[in-house]
Amino acid sequence: MKYIVIVPDGVADYPVEELNGQTPLAYAKTPHMDFLAQNGTVGLVQTIPEGLPAGSDIGNLSALGYDPQKSFSGRAPLEAANLNITLTDNEVVFRCNVVTVTNDIMSDYSAGHISSQEAEKLITTLNEKLGTSSIRFYSGKSYRHLLTLKTPLAATLAQLRCTPPHDILNQDIKSFLPSGDGSEQIIKMMRGSQEILKDHPVNLARQANNQNPANMIWLWGQGQKPRLPSFQEKFQLSGSVISAVDLVNGIGKLAGLQVISVPGVTGYYDTNYRGKADYALRSLAHRDFVFIHIEATDEASHNGDLKMKVACTERIDNEVVAPILDYAKKHDDVRILILPDHRTPVIKRTHTKEPVCFVMFGKKVPKTNSSSFCESEAERSKVFFDSGEELMSFFIKKNL
Repeated sequence: MKYIVIVPDGVADYPVEELNGQTPLAYAKTPHMDFLAQNGTVGLVQTIPEGLPAGSDIGNLSALGYDPQKSFSGRAPLEAANLNITLTDNEVVFRCNVVTVTNDIMSDYSAGHISSQEAEKLITTLNEKLGTSSIRFYSGKSYRHLLTLKTPLAATLAQLRCTPPHDILNQDIKSFLPSGDGSEQIIKMMRGSQEILKDHPVNLARQANNQNPANMIWLWGQGQKPRLPSFQEKFQLSGSVISAVDLVNGIGKLAGLQVISVPGVTGYYDTNYRGKADYALRSLAHRDFVFIHIEATDEASHNGDLKMKVACTERIDNEVVAPILDYAKKHDDVRILILPDHRTPVIKRTHTKEPVCFVMFGKKVPKTNSSSFCESEAERSKVFFDSGEELMSFFIKKNL
């Protein structure tokens, strides 16, 4: 049996007045997802456990079939795994976004989705100015980077209260700076970065081109060395993961999945949608399972861009789901599962904790007589899973 999981990040939403009271997923033209719904199982799954934040880290661990309450130690450690950073027991790692702050207002959580090449120059400068034998910055992709800190206080710093920058767009940052024991050191670095970055040649060039400067680092999502059983050990399947996001690839590496690099993937609206599907199907010649993550819908939600969220949802259906459905129609031993990792309502521009809709299709998957893949049909079906771990276990059962 071949198993294909597709995660349109944050695609689940609330009804929107501008869409005649429909959600973006219900409003979008998604004939291929709807075909899966009409011929498979539609339902709800609780991907965010009680007491944990509604982050993509928690949501993707859950979507991949893990219990975040047992395996989650912070977002940044998952991204560190993707960069092959081996953490010691006295080390803490922070997510290090480069952001645009204007008069202490978080005006852009991604610095205009700065290019990886530009951001790498900024990170190099930060290492020169702030780096020490115990402090090191690591370049990631676009605005997403990492900071590691070796200190006897690593466990204490891992418990700081930190806020994701995309949750405080257009708000005063002073109310959301890290808090807790040891936070002074972290705030000092964040504030110090402003002096270092404000006149950096990269930022001067961006401003000359009417682009937002990356004029501050924002530290959050911290944690220590994670421990995750392999997917092979947990589910007896070999597999691969495809994503433009270091976080998801890091989870894949920790789970022992092969991380597949696809040319042209960006983690944004312009990603190589079709390439993800093509590489995923190619991987099934050698492995049994593939996890495809697409970030675009989540980015549209964080930007409050309703029109783009609908457009990205339609591109996922047409360029990712369509070729995979075509493959499934030609093979008897295939199952497909589509689910977002969490909801990201456009109106809120951040993640929420409600259950998300899923659709499952393929060999021996029962029908729920659903008309389409959307939140309301999932609620109507009355099919509910308490966790992503429970859903994944059901999905890969030999006999449903």
